[in-house]
Order: sequence, then structure tokens, then C-alpha cells
Amino acid sequence: MSTASVPARPGVVLADLLPSSRVRDAALVLGGAALTGLAAQIAVPVPGSPVPVTGQTFAALLVGTTLGARRGFAALALYAVAGLAGVPWFAQGGSGTSVSFGYVLGMLLAAAAVGALARRGADRSPLRMAGTMLLGETIIYAVGVPYLAFAAHMSATAAIAAGLTPFLIGDALKAALAMGVLPTAWKLTDKS
Repeated sequence: MSTASVPARPGVVLADLLPSSRVRDAALVLGGAALTGLAAQIAVPVPGSPVPVTGQTFAALLVGTTLGARRGFAALALYAVAGLAGVPWFAQGGSGTSVSFGYVLGMLLAAAAVGALARRGADRSPLRMAGTMLLGETIIYAVGVPYLAFAAHMSATAAIAAGLTPFLIGDALKAALAMGVLPTAWKLTDKS
């Protein structure tokens, strides 16, 4: 088989390549939540913004894409609920609600959306993966920025300046990483 093209496996995401069981699904959901929590600890403060740059959004989109919509949503829901209950795995060891909690809510929706697209093959090529990541990031910001404006009592302009603009370059780099990682993972699975 040529490595230049990955054969279509309709309705399959990377996690589906593992033997199917409820234990597998539970482990994948728990692992997805834990990965997101660990990635959230990679945090760099942004001057003038209450929201740090983290690995959290990348992990959430990776989880959604590799697990699919249902398991991806479940993993991010577990992450959100555990964080609300006090597990210190939101950005910078935080838990509970904060001005950046809207981004966590956006990640729930984004994981489901990118997971649904991955099930349709959007994770098989760099170009389609770029579009998938762009959509996921857009969903996260569409929920996170208005929540930030509301929770921090900011104008829409101020919330965009503090909660969107400083993150665009980093998100482009995260998307570029995903564009290489996921299509490559599919190519490797097709060689085995």
C-alpha cells in the first residue's frame, strides 16, 4: 500500500482500532480527561490577559479527534465535572469556575465536533486536519470569549483582545502539529 494515500475507513476513528469493549471505552474516556488535565498544566501567562496559553486546547481537540464525538465529549465532560468538583487540573492547577471556564465548556462542544468530522475521515490528510482544527478552535473561542466578557465584566472588544488575539499564533502552531501527527498515525496503522 502506498504511503501517499490512506484508505478510507468510513465511520472509524483511531481509538476504534483497539479491540472493542466497555472497559476500553471507559479507559479511553478517563485517559482523555487525564491527558487534557495534564496538558492544562503546560501554561504560560499572557500579559494583560487572565487566560494563559496552555496545552489544554490542543489536548481537547486531539482527544475529540482520536476518540470520536461520543467518547471525546464524555472525556471532556469528565474533565469539566471533575474540575468543578475540585480536581486541580484546569489551567495552572485551578479548579471550579473562573473567568476562563467558558473555554472548558467550548472544549466539550469542540471535541464532539472534531470527533464527528474525524469519523468522516477529516483526520486522514493534513489539509482536512487543518480545517478540522480550525473549526474546533473556532468553537472553543465562540464559547470562551463571550463567557470571559461576562465573567470578567469586559466589553466584547476587551474580551477579544484578552481572550482571542494573543492566542492565534499558538493555535496555528498547535494546528500545524495536529496536521502532521494524526494523518501520520493513520499511515502507520495502515502499514501494520
